[in-house]
Amino acid sequence: MQLFDIIIYLSIAVVACAIGVGVTVIVQKKMARTRAKGIVEEAEREAEVLKKNKLLEAREEELKITAEAEKQANHRMSKVQSAEARIKQREIQLNQQQSENQRARNENETTRANLDAQQAVMESRKVELDKMHRQARETLEHLSGLSSEEAKEKLVESLKDEAKTAAQSYINDIMDEAKMTANKEAKRIVVQSIQRVATETAIENSVTVFHIDSDEIKGRIIGREGRNIRALEAATGIEIIVDDTPEAIVLSGFDPVRREIARLALHQLVADGRIHPARIEEVVAKVRKQIEEEIIETGKRTAIDLGIHGLHPDLIRLVGKMKYRSSYGQNLLQHSRETANLCAIMASELGLNPKKARRAGLLHDIGKVPDEEPELPHALLGMKLAEKYKEKPEICNAIGAHHDEIEQTTLLAPIVQVCDAISGARPGARREIVEAYIKRLNDLEQLALSYPGVIKTYAIQAGRELRVIVGADKIDDAETEKLSSEIAKRIQDEMTYPGQVKITVIRETRSVSFAK
Repeated sequence: MQLFDIIIYLSIAVVACAIGVGVTVIVQKKMARTRAKGIVEEAEREAEVLKKNKLLEAREEELKITAEAEKQANHRMSKVQSAEARIKQREIQLNQQQSENQRARNENETTRANLDAQQAVMESRKVELDKMHRQARETLEHLSGLSSEEAKEKLVESLKDEAKTAAQSYINDIMDEAKMTANKEAKRIVVQSIQRVATETAIENSVTVFHIDSDEIKGRIIGREGRNIRALEAATGIEIIVDDTPEAIVLSGFDPVRREIARLALHQLVADGRIHPARIEEVVAKVRKQIEEEIIETGKRTAIDLGIHGLHPDLIRLVGKMKYRSSYGQNLLQHSRETANLCAIMASELGLNPKKARRAGLLHDIGKVPDEEPELPHALLGMKLAEKYKEKPEICNAIGAHHDEIEQTTLLAPIVQVCDAISGARPGARREIVEAYIKRLNDLEQLALSYPGVIKTYAIQAGRELRVIVGADKIDDAETEKLSSEIAKRIQDEMTYPGQVKITVIRETRSVSFAK
């Protein structure tokens, strides 16, 4: 009985528990439905708010776009209105211009009609004047007894004579004034150019003296049976004079480059102590190469110092060779540098290109140092070398014309000629053999004496001025100027001289009486 009750109680408890669990589940379900419904309602409310916000933003954007479109439309409208205003203004101006053109056309037609009437009147008056002119000419011919052509010829002849006299007087005045002004200006330019250029005196000659420490070395230089000295002369092309002069050997030759090669080769041989034919040939070849490099370096340095660019390498080499050449004792490279600087200064004074003038001055004597020796004057040879190496025509002409062997076609040519004369004729620039100097003075005097009417001549100022005294009864004042010009031209054509020669013709009248 008790077990059965227990089972019943347990069954009742289990049922009660099941009923409680079911009630709990039902309550939870109701609560979940309530919560879900609240979430859905909340989402709907948020969606509604979001929808309203988006609508507001869309309306604002629509308003902005509408305002911008209205603004652009207004701007375009203002542009259209301004264009229409300009078109109207232009139309008004065109109408005014058209009316003015019409008025001017009417005035021109009126003026043309007036001119036609005046022309008709002028034609009638011209006919009357021609008739009166013929009558007057007939009357004059009748009164003078000459035809119109004869009278015209006489009038023309008289006018010609008057014009010639007036023109000659005018030309003489202009020439006198030009001479005074030109001489003064030329002297100023020349003096200023000379003052601005440093100069050196003549130092070169045709022999080189090689000094040695003792006379014992002379025997070693001569060698057994003279083989060393013969080898040295054959290798250098220079005559080596070994005489009784103490501690000195003379190197003689007209080629200064060869003399320098011989001097340097002797110096190295003596310093080394090994002197024999094979060694001599080796040293001479080495020194010749060194001299060639030094020549090129000298040419480059000279071009750089003078600011001259673009020279052909062969021209640079010729410029370097000038260092070893002299003319009447004046170093050729120094002379060319001096001439180049003078040309640049003078060209600047005259308003010309100083770079071209400096280039022409440096190259004007390259014909004196050619690799070959053609039978041409150095000026023409230099011009051909410049043409060969593509120098400009004005540079070539200045080189070829600086001794008047060709015609001067540019202003550079007389500048180079004058500066060459200044550099060569200045005191101390060149030395001259006494016999040649005396001969040149005598030639000057004899040339002037060859003219009729010349009584005496005097070459003064070292041959830079020639005084010519003429007889007053043989030559008049007008012929003295002509005589001086003729003598000057003949001196230019027939003689060679440094600088310029001034010719002064003197004519004087003397009256002699004796009191007894």
